[in-house]
Amino acid sequence: MNKNIINIGIGFVTGRLLFQNVLKTYINNWLEHGLIENKNVRIHIFVSYDLRYKNTNTNDYKKVPKELQDLVDSIHFYGINEVSKEIEILAESDNTINKNDCLLLFGEGYAKKRNIVTYFAIKLKMDKLLFIDDDEYPLATFHNQNNNILWMGQSILSTHLKFNDDADITHGFHCGYISPIPYLEFNEILTENDFKLFIEALSNDIITWDKMKQIICNQKGVTYADQTTINNSVSYEVNEINGMKFISGANLCLNLKDFKKFPPFYNPPGARGEDTFMSTALTDLKVVKVPCYTFHDGFSMYNNLLNGVLPVELKPIENTNVEILMRFVNATIGWVRYKPLLVYITDRSNFETIMKTMEENLKYSIPKLCTYFETEEFNNILIEFSKYRKNVKKHFDEFEKTKTTWTRLLKNAI
Repeated sequence: MNKNIINIGIGFVTGRLLFQNVLKTYINNWLEHGLIENKNVRIHIFVSYDLRYKNTNTNDYKKVPKELQDLVDSIHFYGINEVSKEIEILAESDNTINKNDCLLLFGEGYAKKRNIVTYFAIKLKMDKLLFIDDDEYPLATFHNQNNNILWMGQSILSTHLKFNDDADITHGFHCGYISPIPYLEFNEILTENDFKLFIEALSNDIITWDKMKQIICNQKGVTYADQTTINNSVSYEVNEINGMKFISGANLCLNLKDFKKFPPFYNPPGARGEDTFMSTALTDLKVVKVPCYTFHDGFSMYNNLLNGVLPVELKPIENTNVEILMRFVNATIGWVRYKPLLVYITDRSNFETIMKTMEENLKYSIPKLCTYFETEEFNNILIEFSKYRKNVKKHFDEFEKTKTTWTRLLKNAI
């Protein structure tokens, strides 16, 4: 065996019709940057797909044109049938893992689907696993001195390969429409302070009011890349803050050399935050920030970037239709569902005090949001907050059990 050969898995957790275009873009990106021709790099695609998310079918994912298939070393797809079959195999062949254990790790939702991809990448002996989201493209956008928008292609894979050998996890940057919050103009119905209280109720060390204000108010919802970061090509180690080494779920590369020490992804049922909860379990791992960007097309407004169309202006995402509004509402519900557990893990002694302040701020700000956006949908946030606050101990126990089960799986089943 040639020890210089690197087998790298590219992990997609997807449910969008756009997936084929995204895959085509990345494969062409690897071709452009010489990675396809590099005999020491072998690229394997791992796709965990969800048919229910956007009412898609298996052909939307599996029907990859042969000319693209031929450019990579292998493509693997994991839907309900493939995962159910693997669960049966594990339950029958390993007396330390039963079906309920597997269902704790694998199934529906972002965390369990990321675990599916990670598990199969380890099983198929990948050296590294790079997660890419289906709404993030290998591009960076920034302003020049005349305040014009410039675009720069990014070699995401090359950058992670450059720095990942000396780390357990490498994690890149994001630009574009990172926030699900549409552009807001404050008025007497919803003042800046009203919205500040709302964001602070949902925030963590990364989602802070100061950062959100900069994006929403000053940048009209758009995050631009830092050209210096790209040009200097310098990495740095991520320090632990409040028991967490922050990562995001994409533009994220796991060095699987010592895969047994990796925690699983987890989120409370129906919540997000699978990357956030992994961040709470990385104390003993080396996490490195690396100089590459992906453009996050969070509102699916710039799909034509995949066809080479580069906008000369990035417009604010305004509350112009129900889909934009509901994306915002659903994102805030996702945040409020995972905030109680995050506080319970990182600041348990102050849990009740923080929850009480959250409740007060939400009760004050949510009626104003309902009036401003002319909808009662935001009232669901308080309902979900109450439910997840009450079940926090249950979710904590489930998280701990998920970690120990994952450790057992990696120790005995692979």
